[in-house]
Amino acid sequence: MECRVLSIQSHVVRGYVGNKSATFPLQVLGFEVDSINSVQFSNHTGYANWKGQVLKADELNVLYEGIKLNKVDHYDYILTGYSRDKSFLMAVVDIIQELKKANPSLVYVCDPVLGDQGAMYVPEELLPVYRDKVVPLADILTPNQFEAELLTGRKIHTIEDALEAMELLHKMGPKTVVLTSTDLPSNQGDQHLVALGSQKLVKPDGTVRVQKICMNIPKVDAVFVGTGDLFAALLLAWTHHHPKDLKAACEKTVSVMHHVIKRTITYANEKAGPGKRPSPAQLELRMVQSKGDIENPTIVVEANILQYS
Repeated sequence: MECRVLSIQSHVVRGYVGNKSATFPLQVLGFEVDSINSVQFSNHTGYANWKGQVLKADELNVLYEGIKLNKVDHYDYILTGYSRDKSFLMAVVDIIQELKKANPSLVYVCDPVLGDQGAMYVPEELLPVYRDKVVPLADILTPNQFEAELLTGRKIHTIEDALEAMELLHKMGPKTVVLTSTDLPSNQGDQHLVALGSQKLVKPDGTVRVQKICMNIPKVDAVFVGTGDLFAALLLAWTHHHPKDLKAACEKTVSVMHHVIKRTITYANEKAGPGKRPSPAQLELRMVQSKGDIENPTIVVEANILQYS
């Protein structure tokens, strides 16, 4: 059966971030993707130079109105990422509410892009909008540690803290929460980072089934852009294929990420030459070259079950 995603994210002419990072893997995995580009830039802002345009809230509403007028506004999934304008984000909230009303089984996957490593890279006025308006609408949430701390008002120092933060996020709305990266120490050493997931499913008899998992992901010594956008898109796809098994969905998501990143760093180092650090252009994700891995990933990261009830 056809499965259609509305993806509202940034767009770049060159490279892979936002919709450019999400659309190809979703299409490869069988989804129809309708994209609204929140910004259109020449390239991501990690380059020395970038140019482009930002979509305003009224322009977003014009595009959405066109979709509605043609009665092609039925969606199975909504995916959102980076937004740096409050009025734009509020317009996105209105669209999500309207589409969920039209299709109560619609699943909203939200990557709450606020910042990382203790620093916000969107205006602070967006935090209460995410916390009070966006997160309660989300079915699947993919914050990093810093974003989870901002949304819950709780610091994360231990696995127990992380589990508690995910519990608080569940109470805000989302049935599935994945902390995509944390600073927590890995039991496999400092060359791994820890990611965690929690899923609550209501069974037909009204009882709640809980699955909590932990993953140790190999680190790569480079700065990649667009990986968070890719993660959210892959998690959407694999939770669709494994709706009651977060462990399987996360293992496939993280394993695809590993293959794409490994292919990218190998290529980037070859291009840069011995002893030189690759440039942002050389570190663009090798997405097309990873088509086989996206479709059928070899599992290289296994998730440990912390709780299953």
